[in-house]
Amino acid sequence: MPKGIPNKRYTPEFKKIVIETMLGEKLSYSETARRFEVSGHHRIQDWERIYLTEGAEGFAVERRGRGSKGRPQQLPKEAEEDLLAEVQRLRAENDYLKNLQALVLEDERRQRRKRR
Repeated sequence: MPKGIPNKRYTPEFKKIVIETMLGEKLSYSETARRFEVSGHHRIQDWERIYLTEGAEGFAVERRGRGSKGRPQQLPKEAEEDLLAEVQRLRAENDYLKNLQALVLEDERRQRRKRR
């Protein structure tokens, strides 16, 4: 178990101050963690990544726990129409092949009867 207070929560403002101080004073991750009494330098690395990619607003996003799968994303209207058209075409093809198979079987039965 890492040293420090387990499950300690840091405010978005605190994270912003930590990262801006680290970048401004060119401190290492370990030095920054010691200075601000943050348990583990990996947490500082994560905060820096979030700050550089999303800005300070990224700290307000809750990242703990499992991600929500939520509702499936909606397809663009054109893609949905294309898929529906494809489904209709495939159903028609399937029906055609079933009818063709039935006709072929019927024809084979007739030929067997003629042979007898």
